[in-house]
Amino acid sequence: MDILAFLVDGLLIGFVYGLAAMGLTLIWGVMNVINLAHGPIIALGMFGVYLTFSSFGLHPYLALILVAVAGLLFGMLVYGVAISRVIDAPHLSSLLATFAVNMIIIGLATAQFSTTPRNVDISLGSLSIGPVTVLGTRVVAAVGAMLTTGALYLFLYRTRQGRYIRAVSNNRSAAELMGVPSSRILALSFGIGTMLAAVSGGLIATFFPFTVLSGGTYELKSFVIGVLGGLGNPIGALAGGLVLGMLEGVIPFFTSTAFVPVIEFVLFVVILLVRPQGLFGAKQ
Repeated sequence: MDILAFLVDGLLIGFVYGLAAMGLTLIWGVMNVINLAHGPIIALGMFGVYLTFSSFGLHPYLALILVAVAGLLFGMLVYGVAISRVIDAPHLSSLLATFAVNMIIIGLATAQFSTTPRNVDISLGSLSIGPVTVLGTRVVAAVGAMLTTGALYLFLYRTRQGRYIRAVSNNRSAAELMGVPSSRILALSFGIGTMLAAVSGGLIATFFPFTVLSGGTYELKSFVIGVLGGLGNPIGALAGGLVLGMLEGVIPFFTSTAFVPVIEFVLFVVILLVRPQGLFGAKQ
């Protein structure tokens, strides 16, 4: 029963991890850009929820709506200023562009907030199912991650803009010949990826303390999850997040938590060597 409690706790966190990785893998799948600013954007989502809650008294889960809108607009702005200029350049150029955005965000955030840990002081009690007891904030975060994933799926497969995104992802040149405004779709895709990262950060802030540098940890996890689920496959990212969350939940039951990142990155290397397209394989 003890290991079941560890497993359930890990799976709940895994939903949020999957949501964080979804933004990274969506951007890669649509425009072949590895977003090295992913971690600081997650941290911005954390601080967005924290500041609206502590300064204006807005409930953290309502603050997530503002964080989502701000993340979308910020992502589109970053695309227009930095990414659009190197979108057709070699991968190194886009890596350097996103790394520059990464350093700018970290520098400004550190100057404004320092590296003092913060937390969103909210409690939703706990939920008991048989012998397993889980925190209410983690249950709500997992449900929020699932609802966001469902909304993304409906957007991609049930709306015109979503079809445009999938068309550009499959063949940008052919989509342009069919009248798809690729520049606007790429900006929208980057905005949605940024929004997903910010929302995941806001959810994480409701149950873990954080600093301006906390996003780096979740960025690394997002890369592992992206490889597990298949880079370019947003829905596969959710499954990859569940796998990673399950591992994080179960490993401490058998050994020290210090081995968790070691085992995660061993898994990362093994998947790259054995099945580089990921466990679920991105669609071509």
